Amino acid sequence: MVYALPQIAQPFSFDNLQQLIVANHAIGRLLVAAFLGALVGVEREINRKAAGVRTNLLICLGCAFFTLLSAVLAGDTNPDKGRVAANIVQGIGFLGAGLILHNRSRVNGLTSAASVFVVASIGMACGAGLYAAAVVATLIVIVALEAVGFVERRASIKAYSMIYEARGDDRTLMLQSILDSMDATGERLTDVKHDAIGELERLSFALTTTKKHHEILFGKLQSEPAIGKLLTFRDYEED
Repeated sequence: MVYALPQIAQPFSFDNLQQLIVANHAIGRLLVAAFLGALVGVEREINRKAAGVRTNLLICLGCAFFTLLSAVLAGDTNPDKGRVAANIVQGIGFLGAGLILHNRSRVNGLTSAASVFVVASIGMACGAGLYAAAVVATLIVIVALEAVGFVERRASIKAYSMIYEARGDDRTLMLQSILDSMDATGERLTDVKHDAIGELERLSFALTTTKKHHEILFGKLQSEPAIGKLLTFRDYEED
């Protein structure tokens, strides 16, 4: 009886010429992926989001390299050239989930997680050599993040968060004025922070509502005599 010896998988081995060919194909794809990922990251960085230039650049670059290596490691005879690239979606899912934060009143990070997901797809397109598609996708992402968000806020469609800071001499009167203004606009006051600098009392709170309601509330608060000075700041934790 003759026993067949088990086949031992051979390690990957590439000669210098093969490595040079792969490197020549990879340089352009990786540079384009890094550039497009950085473009999306600049928009995120300007808006002070968690995933900025370096994060999006590295994600896009990594996905492009994985996609390229998936075909190279599979070889010419293996029809399953996308096995490595197929796992990118699962990995990006875990990374995106880490950007999503949930607190008592809202969920933050959904847009950042979605941008990471689409940046991964741009990187995969670059790794496959689909430059035109990757550029178009990048432009659409930037327009969606900037232009669409601007239109939503201007048209008072989307609610966004603002931090209100009221300054004055009497904490009790200021708080009563804030409560009266919030009641008049149908909003609920939560998580008021208080501190004092000498005789100056300062109350701050965050409110998520539409542009129209922010303007109405700001006008009411500004007319309250107990509030000596009223400031508003964009809440950059809001996605």
